[in-house]
Amino acid sequence: MPLDQVEDEPGEMSFLDHLEELRWHLIRSLIAIFVFAIAAFISKGIIFGEIILGPSKSSFWTYNMLCILSELVNSDALCITELPFIIQSRQMTGQFSMHITSSFVIGLICAFPYAFWEFWRFISPGLYPNERKAARGATFYVSILFFIGVFFGYFILTPISINFLANYQLDPSILNEFDIISYVGTITTLVLASGLLFQLPMIILFLTKAGIVNKEILRSYRKHAIVVILVFGAMLTPPDPFSQIVMAIPLVGLYEISILISSKVKK
Repeated sequence: MPLDQVEDEPGEMSFLDHLEELRWHLIRSLIAIFVFAIAAFISKGIIFGEIILGPSKSSFWTYNMLCILSELVNSDALCITELPFIIQSRQMTGQFSMHITSSFVIGLICAFPYAFWEFWRFISPGLYPNERKAARGATFYVSILFFIGVFFGYFILTPISINFLANYQLDPSILNEFDIISYVGTITTLVLASGLLFQLPMIILFLTKAGIVNKEILRSYRKHAIVVILVFGAMLTPPDPFSQIVMAIPLVGLYEISILISSKVKK
């Protein structure tokens, strides 16, 4: 019988059925994102005034902790009491467009666990029983790592980057006046990139289960991995060595944790 005339076996879904199933998973995920985005859009006073503009104020939590640390070590170098820059909107639609963009990003972050759960529901039926058993709790661990990365990007990377860029001057006569689009774009990049990069242990876990990598491969390519991590750190952070190192340190730690996870995995 020609291949184009082969009928699906009983109980199996056709290609179009899979597409229809995927469509509904995507629709439900998008609905969740839009629900959170609308809530964020309505709560612009909290979202913008407290969260997005928070790292631009010297009263931000991270700066306060650095001042406390500065007192403990008896040094004023760590305490940040002033951020010499202002945020402007140079386009007529700048504030409105950033309001929509930031609301969508907040919606995406908040809905990430549900969206990943929908994605997992779509692919899990195609896995073997032992693969589904090995991946039990994937949604929970992926979500936890994502939010840890988001918090790291927001509370660590973002303040460090903003402080560096705010205090960097070619000449004292040049004032730092950042556009709102640039400011929001920088925060979004740092936060989302951190959340995704913190998925490294889960990626290594699945690759190990699939037999693509193992602890020996990971150990032998450790130096290459560190170089790649430094390159990613340079791409995702402002061009100052300190921010790049701060980004690279947890990624190197996650790589070492990935090696440990790979060594414990039973295929």
